[in-house]
Amino acid sequence: MLKGIDPLLNGELLHVLDDMGHGDQLALVDRNFPAYQPRRPVIRLSEAGSLRALDAILSLMPLDSFVEYPIERMEVKDDASIILPLQQKVYERAKQIEGWDFKMGVIPRMDFYQRAKNCFALVHTLEVEPYSCFILHKGVI
Repeated sequence: MLKGIDPLLNGELLHVLDDMGHGDQLALVDRNFPAYQPRRPVIRLSEAGSLRALDAILSLMPLDSFVEYPIERMEVKDDASIILPLQQKVYERAKQIEGWDFKMGVIPRMDFYQRAKNCFALVHTLEVEPYSCFILHKGVI
């Protein structure tokens, strides 16, 4: 147990967050996402949904202020204008934690799968809401 660090951040996730550099990307995905890829770490947060995981991650990892979309979400039903309530909550929570205003990007579902393969790591939650998949861009302190 470490003082001042969210207990959801296990050793593996702490190690990944520490190893990531500016501009690296972290995929935060729901329980339905096909997570396993042999080239990339998969950290399973078996007790958390998207919002809880986001809170823990952003308690240590800054979002990138040098990119247009420091957080991106999976597109819903091939319609970029649809934003599900949980997607909106994740966006609002990220802005609240970061303390600055930014836009959230939208990635078509099949493109999201490809983008996630190239992320530094993938955090697999038990989120039950569909399309609760996000890419977070690591910034600088």
